[in-house]
Amino acid sequence: MTEMTQARPPVLDIRNVAKVYGEGETAVHALRGVSLRVERGDYVAIMGTSGSGKSTLMNIIGCLDVPSSGGYLLDGTNVGVLDDARLAIVRNRKIGFVFQSFNLIPRMSALANVELPLAYGGVKAAERRRRALAALDEVGLAERVAHQPNELSGGQQQRVALARALVTVPTLLLADEPTGALDSRSSDDVMRIFDGLSASGRTIVLITHEDDVAEHAKRVVRLVDGQVVEDVRRAPVGGLPPRMAEVGA
Repeated sequence: MTEMTQARPPVLDIRNVAKVYGEGETAVHALRGVSLRVERGDYVAIMGTSGSGKSTLMNIIGCLDVPSSGGYLLDGTNVGVLDDARLAIVRNRKIGFVFQSFNLIPRMSALANVELPLAYGGVKAAERRRRALAALDEVGLAERVAHQPNELSGGQQQRVALARALVTVPTLLLADEPTGALDSRSSDDVMRIFDGLSASGRTIVLITHEDDVAEHAKRVVRLVDGQVVEDVRRAPVGGLPPRMAEVGA
């Protein structure tokens, strides 16, 4: 008898999620019944203007906030039933965050910054160092491991942040306006890394209001007034291999 194998669940399965802040006449409906399914290896840009609900959706996807109603499964796990401690573990293991403002620790080296999620996860020092060095090499910063953030350009700092997001080998790479603080050259460098990571099979969700960032994705989801008004697949700009040793500063 042939053994049946069960298909893996989608990375994101968001079902009719609503988010309301406040009560009564002052209530703000940030999300109004959003449903979104993201399969493994997908490369999605979530777009919207200020007030569209994209930041609220990002916080829910990243397990930083909870919906007022609806359901959310992350890699098959119903995060709505987890307590804070278990939610923190899931967030640390399954999601790699990349923020607009980098969020690096100022007086720590690039290597130490990248090691942080592994330290929180209880990984031993030698293994932390090995994995952090590999992640920094993957984003083209093998020669900058001892540099502190103030010794790096904005583009290099964002690549350190990207290495930190990758070092735990997360199920989902979640990036909030990843080029928002960068000049055009550094933005191009960072987006080429995302493209290469997508080409290698990573699951990526970008939150952005910039068309030139969104055009790198395979799929664009557009929010207006807390609702999905567009969900289309497109041919992405394309990418380079994930190891970006030649990218500029």
